[in-house]
Amino acid sequence: MDIIQAIIFGIVEGLTEFLPVSSTGHMILASKLMGIEQTSFQKSFEVIIQLGSILAVVYAFKDKIFHNLNLWKKLIVGFIPTGILGFTLYKIIKSLFAPSTVAYMLVIGGVIFLLVEYFYKEKEHHIENVENVSYIQAFLIGIFQSFAMIPGTSRSGATIIGGLLIGLKRKAAAEFSFLLAVPTMFAATGYDILKHFNEFELSNITALTVGFLTSFFVALIIIKWFLNFIKKHTFIPFGIYRIIIGLLFINFVL
Repeated sequence: MDIIQAIIFGIVEGLTEFLPVSSTGHMILASKLMGIEQTSFQKSFEVIIQLGSILAVVYAFKDKIFHNLNLWKKLIVGFIPTGILGFTLYKIIKSLFAPSTVAYMLVIGGVIFLLVEYFYKEKEHHIENVENVSYIQAFLIGIFQSFAMIPGTSRSGATIIGGLLIGLKRKAAAEFSFLLAVPTMFAATGYDILKHFNEFELSNITALTVGFLTSFFVALIIIKWFLNFIKKHTFIPFGIYRIIIGLLFINFVL
């Protein structure tokens, strides 16, 4: 992988990590378009540069992250389902990293978003602040997040849908999704590094660094834009986008 390709992947990751369109899925599709084989390093690269985006969350929400122990406890509770399943099903999950899986899950997830938005009505009693999410709600959102281990599902998409279905307002669902990414992706990245540390060469480390930094700065911009967007809009545009991009790949790429 050269530096230009690493920058492209970093941009794709930063743009899509917090939008409900599947960052991992888009990186797999980008690999397909650029003719990059899904090697063991490539799969790990796609996970590890997500850490750049996650650190963007830490920076953007530093006040809540570093000054609210109770919220951290809830995030850990929300991480438990994904942590257990991710550790026990690691090899099976890695085997699913394919363009065909991504394409079909993009379409399925898009349809689900349209259905949820059709029936969802934001009400006064719905939770507006992430600090008010209960431990049970955090765990339930974590269960939704575990479905995102299937590439193309979208971690943010699954957790946002989970949040909406259990009574969070759109902004609270998005913010909790962002924050839950911190323990989840730190764990996923750390595990991948330990599993594939011996495969990294100096050239690979350079690509990882470039992709990491690119995803960090792009994600900072997207986080702010996305939170402003959902104050006035629904998630329907993302559902439509998922369906369109998924169908395009099914018909013209696979």
